[in-house]
Amino acid sequence: MLTDRELWDGLCQGNVESFEGFYRSQVGRLRSFLRLYVGNAQAAEDVAHEAFMQLWKHPNGFNPARSTLKSYLFGIARKRAADWWRHHRSPEVEAPPVQAASQGEAGMLVEDALAQLEPELRSLLWLREVEGYSYAELAEILGTPIGTVKSRLFAARERLRKVWKGNATQF
Repeated sequence: MLTDRELWDGLCQGNVESFEGFYRSQVGRLRSFLRLYVGNAQAAEDVAHEAFMQLWKHPNGFNPARSTLKSYLFGIARKRAADWWRHHRSPEVEAPPVQAASQGEAGMLVEDALAQLEPELRSLLWLREVEGYSYAELAEILGTPIGTVKSRLFAARERLRKVWKGNATQF
């Protein structure tokens, strides 16, 4: 497996194999993250494609001393998804649905609770709790200080608790 530095060097040199390897290793996770954010599988695919193309066309935006290539890609994708959401949001559009991390009735209940969170909070929780990103990586993805990441995660968890308690009769 190549290091971030080796992958980045390959991208800067236009090495298709480096790009394809990185693409294959990250595309599934990126699509899952984006589906949470935009709520539409086709839109998630489109936004993922845009993020990968930006990385391919402009690899020099990445700084290996500052973050991982994966967190840089997710940062690009988050910005692209936010743009997509701004352009496609209309008053009659509901919050995007969430695909449950687990199956069955419990998974559907978790899905319902998560669906009530704002896309930004929902995707932040996903990246931290499911994908296992560190606070530093999340700060890079969001382009915010670590303290802001921590406070947003706290707010997301508190909001989820309130939603969960509000629906306690269902659970």
